[in-house]
Amino acid sequence: MADQTLTQLSDLGAAAEVAPAMPEPKLDKQGRAYASGARKNAVARVWLKPGNGKITVNGRAVEVFFARPVLRMMINQPFQVANRSNQFDVVCTVSGGGLSGQAGAVRHGISKALTYYEPGLRPVLKQGGFLTRDPRVVERKKYGKAKARRSFQFSKR
Repeated sequence: MADQTLTQLSDLGAAAEVAPAMPEPKLDKQGRAYASGARKNAVARVWLKPGNGKITVNGRAVEVFFARPVLRMMINQPFQVANRSNQFDVVCTVSGGGLSGQAGAVRHGISKALTYYEPGLRPVLKQGGFLTRDPRVVERKKYGKAKARRSFQFSKR
């Protein structure tokens, strides 16, 4: 009797080892994926929808807002890694920090929104390091110091 129940239990275990189902896409009523990204002191809110690759930042084209090609390249990295170039339109608002931090925040937001739209892209973006929020921020100024670590000039006399 006990032997029979053990075999039944082992059969149940084999049935439970079915591959986990892919998570459902997280979309709003307009069919867009929303995510927020952060880098340094910048925060970006990103909406992603199917389109032809148009990126709008704070109501302006990405070429106008991020004039430096390096920043635009940084924003397009998640699409290139996922082989989704020119397949999604991006509308985002970004505030705080400088241009470099804002570009990093937009990239982080785009990466998260891509995983919400297509959960199958998560391993590729995770391996590329696009889903990790970069924790580095400016160190605070300490009292008795000129800056965070710089001391005042020393003079013997």
